[in-house]
Amino acid sequence: MTTYFHYPPQPLQDELKKIADSLMAPGKGILAADESVSTMGKRLADVGVENSDENRRRYRELLFTTNSTVGNSLSGAIMFHESVYQATADGVPFTQVLASKGIIPGIKVDSGTVPLFCSEDEVTTQGLDDLAQRCARYKRDGCHFAKWRCVLKVKRNTPSPLAIAENANVLARYASVCQASRIVPIVEPEILTDGGHDLSRCQKVSEAVLAAVVKALHDHHVYWEGCIFKVNMVTPGQASPMKATPDQVAMATATALRRTLPPALAGVAFLSGGQSEEDATVHLNAINKCPGRSPWPLTFSYGRALQASVLRAWGGRDENKMQAQMELITRAAANSQAARGLYTPGAVAGGAAGQGLYVANHQY
Repeated sequence: MTTYFHYPPQPLQDELKKIADSLMAPGKGILAADESVSTMGKRLADVGVENSDENRRRYRELLFTTNSTVGNSLSGAIMFHESVYQATADGVPFTQVLASKGIIPGIKVDSGTVPLFCSEDEVTTQGLDDLAQRCARYKRDGCHFAKWRCVLKVKRNTPSPLAIAENANVLARYASVCQASRIVPIVEPEILTDGGHDLSRCQKVSEAVLAAVVKALHDHHVYWEGCIFKVNMVTPGQASPMKATPDQVAMATATALRRTLPPALAGVAFLSGGQSEEDATVHLNAINKCPGRSPWPLTFSYGRALQASVLRAWGGRDENKMQAQMELITRAAANSQAARGLYTPGAVAGGAAGQGLYVANHQY
């Protein structure tokens, strides 16, 4: 069997590394604003706003036109397809609005989950068939990184070897297609917090899944310096009677990453996984203060944990726009501090800072 293969051309390596390094700039994180139409509808319904095309556009405009100071805390924003081709009320495309603040536009490119045949309620993620064509179009239209989410569930017999292997291979194929299109892939194998498993079980599952994903990416010749992982923090399941302190979460998370991820990786951005805004910030801060050496930037890529207070402050009313934008600036700045290990717990009180954001079997 031949072992011949080669590295990506040097100009492609340079471009990917430049984008990834910009996304992982010290003290900066990524806004996940890639909710699907149905998921955005649930968010809007929570504040009494109709799920219409215009209301979704208005809300995304609120996020993306926030004062340029938000660019001190955010390096990128993940968008949903419709948002890439939407514009402000006065006609400026959202991709241009973000770029003008130094925030790199990104795009969610997976097509959602489908069941794995004969499994115990396990899933894989679809969307590979036309991915190369879509990536080429998104790159032309101003998106320089992408995100693909796979979901794994912790139960007595899961995640199964099939689910781990299948999702690892899908993520690797996605990442290689993105890089061929000059797009930095964010690789997201999410261990759901559903269930009653304890901290140790989540850590072991996280290590097994991450190790499989890393192996698959190696096999697909993914260029590590132009790749970012988006991962869950290691926490007990939502139904577990055994809770964990921020320091325990930090040590379990840091240990899992150090045991599995290659030092050459551009960086790690954590998902919030249904944590409250404050908990997500406190845990990120604890991880960055955790004893020991982590060779990559450890930052945030939050959706609900950056937007809950924003939505509550806005409530669909134009007169509340500036107040809502201030909520985004304040919480993004808190997470910027946490990405440096400098956040003081309780320092930021948003309208929904302590509100639990967990949704069972969460879909984007």
